[in-house]
Amino acid sequence: MQDTTRTTVENAPPADGPEMPKPPVREFPARDIGGGTALLLGLLGLLVAAGLIALAVSFGHDGKNALCAAFVVLGILVGLGSIVAMSGLNAIAPGETRVVQLFGRYRGTIRTEGLRWVNPLTSREKISTRVRNHETAVLKVNDAYGNPIELAAVVVWRVEDTAQAVFAVEDFQEFVATQTEAAVRHIAIEYPYDAHEEDRLSLRENAEEITEKLAAELHARVEAAGVQIIESRFTHLAYAPEIASAMLQRQQAGAVVAARKLIVQGAVGMVEEALGILTEHGLVELDEERKAAMVSNLMVVLCGDRAAQPVVNTGTLYQ
Repeated sequence: MQDTTRTTVENAPPADGPEMPKPPVREFPARDIGGGTALLLGLLGLLVAAGLIALAVSFGHDGKNALCAAFVVLGILVGLGSIVAMSGLNAIAPGETRVVQLFGRYRGTIRTEGLRWVNPLTSREKISTRVRNHETAVLKVNDAYGNPIELAAVVVWRVEDTAQAVFAVEDFQEFVATQTEAAVRHIAIEYPYDAHEEDRLSLRENAEEITEKLAAELHARVEAAGVQIIESRFTHLAYAPEIASAMLQRQQAGAVVAARKLIVQGAVGMVEEALGILTEHGLVELDEERKAAMVSNLMVVLCGDRAAQPVVNTGTLYQ
């Protein structure tokens, strides 16, 4: 049996998820400037450095060795400074960020698209904020009644707080994968595949409500990593192979009983209506014994699996 019910975490009710530690740091904007100006200044510095070295070469031909050496050293320093300064340039594509650190301290996140410049002494880690999918493998667990079932889920998520994603957990992608599997297993254990009680939720019949609870629990589990759960849904839900055939027979028996119950209720209504019409129009007078025989015959005809065979009665009910 396949189930593709889905839900978004915005409408999910609060869940009793695990209490995660508070994040050590939250995201804030880094101090960056437009990269175009920095690039032009860096290129200008390289041109100045090249000019100084060329000037030093011309002075060398004139025998001014001391001035030549000074211009060479100055040109090298200007060139190295320009190269170091341009190393602070970052090309930010849509859906990407840079987490900036200076000597181990978090100095902010660059989210502005385009060419940006920050302190070249900082380290910058690329973090994608694009929407991602994670689909669990088919998990085999026991439901609330202890029946082995198989289920799988897909989660749509993205990084919302880059600082938490980098500093709050070791590997935020692995963290999301592990917590998703844990949440799916927990939901499967809490609810039965098919509920025997009428007022109890089941995985098969109340998939929408269950996936809402799954989304809420996932949100509680991954919030510490700065991850936003956009959508979650079950992609596979079935009994385990070893009990599938027995459970199928049980479901078929339940369907047959429900159908028979509906047929009997309809037949009783038709018999009641027929007796009422006969009595109202006075077509025939029926005593209690004749009514019982008529009801019996009508119930057999209406509830039987086969078409009724006409029988000609040449006598009377009493002979």
